[in-house]
Amino acid sequence: MVATILEHKVKQLPYEARQGVSDYLDFVLHKYLNHKPVKPYAGCMKGTVLWMSDDFNEPLEDFKDYM
Repeated sequence: MVATILEHKVKQLPYEARQGVSDYLDFVLHKYLNHKPVKPYAGCMKGTVLWMSDDFNEPLEDFKDYM
């Protein structure tokens, strides 16, 4: 039933819009049919931090009362 409704709606569109719908459907199909979730593993984020402050490991002033 859903396919019939979609077909009816698409037939009402001009050719250029139909092409856009077709392209979008190709994208969605590729995304959902070919997507294999990757499980995170130790070290998978290595190299993703591009910059870190020089005082990153220094104690924060906000916590000086607790130290």
